[in-house]
Amino acid sequence: MNTAFPTVEHEADLCVVGGGLAGLCAAVSAARHGARVLLMQDRPMLGGNASSEIRMWVCGAHGDNNRETGLLEEISMDNMARNPDKNYSIWDGILYEKARYQPGIELLLNCTCLDAEMAGSSIAAVTGWQMTTQTFHHVRARLFADCSGDSVLAPLTGAAFRVGREARDEFGEDIAPEQADAKTMGMSVLIQARQEDHPSTFTPPAWAHRYSREDLLPYRLPNMEDETENFWYIELGGEGDAIRDAEAVRDELLRVAYGVWDYVKNAPENREKNANWRLDFLGILPGKRESRRYVGDHILTQNEVRAGGAFADIVAYGGWTMDDHDPAGFASKGAPHIFHPAPSPFGIPYRCLYSRNVENLFFAGRNISVTHTAMSASRVMATCALLGQAVGTAAAVAIEHGASPRGVYAEYIRQLQDLLQEDDCYLPGLPRRASRLGSLAADWEVLRNGWDRPIGGADNGAHAALGQAVTFAFAGPTRVRELRAVFDSDLNRAAYPHELGRNMICNRRLGLPDAFVPPSMVRAFRVEDESGRVLLQEENNWQRLYRAELDAVVRELRFVPTATWGAPDAHLFALEVR
Repeated sequence: MNTAFPTVEHEADLCVVGGGLAGLCAAVSAARHGARVLLMQDRPMLGGNASSEIRMWVCGAHGDNNRETGLLEEISMDNMARNPDKNYSIWDGILYEKARYQPGIELLLNCTCLDAEMAGSSIAAVTGWQMTTQTFHHVRARLFADCSGDSVLAPLTGAAFRVGREARDEFGEDIAPEQADAKTMGMSVLIQARQEDHPSTFTPPAWAHRYSREDLLPYRLPNMEDETENFWYIELGGEGDAIRDAEAVRDELLRVAYGVWDYVKNAPENREKNANWRLDFLGILPGKRESRRYVGDHILTQNEVRAGGAFADIVAYGGWTMDDHDPAGFASKGAPHIFHPAPSPFGIPYRCLYSRNVENLFFAGRNISVTHTAMSASRVMATCALLGQAVGTAAAVAIEHGASPRGVYAEYIRQLQDLLQEDDCYLPGLPRRASRLGSLAADWEVLRNGWDRPIGGADNGAHAALGQAVTFAFAGPTRVRELRAVFDSDLNRAAYPHELGRNMICNRRLGLPDAFVPPSMVRAFRVEDESGRVLLQEENNWQRLYRAELDAVVRELRFVPTATWGAPDAHLFALEVR
């Protein structure tokens, strides 16, 4: 290595490579549980496919009340409260601050991982090149988490991985091809548009493709009235090498994208109806769906997804359909993708999140240990965020006990699950072990039943009138150290138009309203003892999960909601003291 450039040495408990939603959630969760974390991201911003560089909204589990909570809901509610018009600059800033200002995290942006040192079957260190400072960063850590999407540490460490589609008979997957191949889903450049109150013209570059209605076929005719229209079907690259061919694929995608927008604006059948739409964003960096997938102690398959994933070591869940894209993408003349049914939710086991043969390597994101068909359901970003939070929390458990990732599975899996549930991560089929400290009136006992959301026909919550106290009574003077509450963040986002229920939106029509904190959220409350002494007062809450230190000796503790963001009463899913 050329020594003309300086090298900075770092020591960490956990080094996370990749700062998409999976890597961000891994880093933050590990740091909040006491680990020293270094987060290395090769882009100038965090969020990956969700960032302003690519602009895919965060997809996740379908169905009533299946929205992913934990860190992702925390980020989403920050965005609701602080970014009502869904501005990407503010969204980028929210993601940035989660890492940059989280104690315990050292953040290296614009830093590409390019080398790894091995000590037997473990990673000893990695090296990154930070282009903005022209500096090498050498990071030694006990544990590593590859959240890069492309599994950059796999070829550098010899970690087992797969590429492409398995043969149908290898795992008995009926939607897999008969013969295995190296084909993947492709990558897309996304488009965003804005409606104006006056006409806007567009002159395409000379190198753009030209399209007619017949060229685009029914599957890819742009529809500006469709609130989900972000042109995801401008997709190529699945028939080649998703990594080695990335630059050439990007060049062709740009020719296609500018040609498609030319069709939107200038085709005779569109010229009048789209006159007031202008191009607001066209991505230069493609969003990728698939490349290398690690091999862990378990490989999640199509049949396990379809069966609901009832694993004893569940640490996350998915709920997207098995959404398999044609490798030819835009070049295909048929449907660009097929939705193969999958239940929502389906469980994902911890054994899919660490390497089979590299002893201190975790991974989270689209690169976990799954078959191609299962990956078509687990790859979406909300699921990836859950996987990241599971990995970060597992790393903290491993550091606490001096264990390996596999050792966490063998000895500490229930501790890991408990911590995830305490941090408001839903694990389908596994109730949270709630604190039973203090007695509650019978009407309030549902708040400690271990299910912090509606499930099926059960609300699993309780309503309190504003000013009404929920009272914990104790047999004698008792030291109470912490309050934990889970409020109603409207997991279905039913209070808003469909497009405003997403973290971000595709296109902006004239008159599109802003999105604020859901009316059902508890905004203000106080906590007092038996004498009425106020121990805690909150005036502007917008988070679903609320935890606060109290450290008071009391005979009685009263939680009194005083305001919501619009609802006539307070809806709670959990309330307990420790």
